[in-house]
Amino acid sequence: MVPLQMGLPGGPELLLVGLVFLILPFVMAYWVYTDAERRGDDRAAFWALAVGGLTYLTGFGGFLALAVYIWQRD
Repeated sequence: MVPLQMGLPGGPELLLVGLVFLILPFVMAYWVYTDAERRGDDRAAFWALAVGGLTYLTGFGGFLALAVYIWQRD
């Protein structure tokens, strides 16, 4: 019987991946909110909720919302 060279994923690996996917939406939402507030946007909370919520729920949708925010913020 040949032992597994890489091992099975679990424990620390899944914990780190889970923490990244849990923390990333909050970091993105915080950045969008502070940037929008600094620029004087009245809809700062909306943009933060849209980016953070879509990142948490769908992943790709959050990056799409972030791209739309960056495109329209001028």
